[in-house]
Amino acid sequence: MDGARPPESTEPESAEPEGGPLDGADGPGLKTALEAILLVVDEPVAEVTLAQVLERPRGEVVRALRELAAEYTEAGRGFDLREVAGGWRYYTRDDCAAVVERFVRDGQQARLTQAALETLAVVAYRQPVSRARISAIRGVNSDGVMRTLLTRGLVEEAGQDPEGQATLYRTTTYFLERLGLRDLSELPELAPFLPDDLEGMEDQR
Repeated sequence: MDGARPPESTEPESAEPEGGPLDGADGPGLKTALEAILLVVDEPVAEVTLAQVLERPRGEVVRALRELAAEYTEAGRGFDLREVAGGWRYYTRDDCAAVVERFVRDGQQARLTQAALETLAVVAYRQPVSRARISAIRGVNSDGVMRTLLTRGLVEEAGQDPEGQATLYRTTTYFLERLGLRDLSELPELAPFLPDDLEGMEDQR
């Protein structure tokens, strides 16, 4: 019976139940969804949180996370998936530390990328601001870019948010020196450069 569909009993036991965010012929699989989420987080995410968001049993999520970590290690990827501080997050693999350090150090003399300039602008006009807020404004994860700006001495930590306890960031005196400014009051008005739907956000600063 060539071309016939196999009976339902041959479906893998891990097939995803109906009703969750991963359902549908065009939807992502569990591992794909986990990778997408973990790529945009600023801190380790707890297994229970991932399970709730993806509407999957915690055990199934844990198994998928461990399988992903093993796959990355077996493939010799430049990053790995670690379980730390009660959650999961991507990290640069230890044996790549020297290469990453060299890139960051040598990049001191390189021009800032467009992403770095955008992130620096958000910090300058919204400071003090958290990484999560920066990522929300830009629409993409800014964790790596923030590390670059911190390494270059353009931004620095500015305490913690009293409500969410997130680390806040601000620009440094070196930032002012590089731009030739005496203080932040000399930054140009931002509103003329914003799309109409973002002007309200500037007013909320």
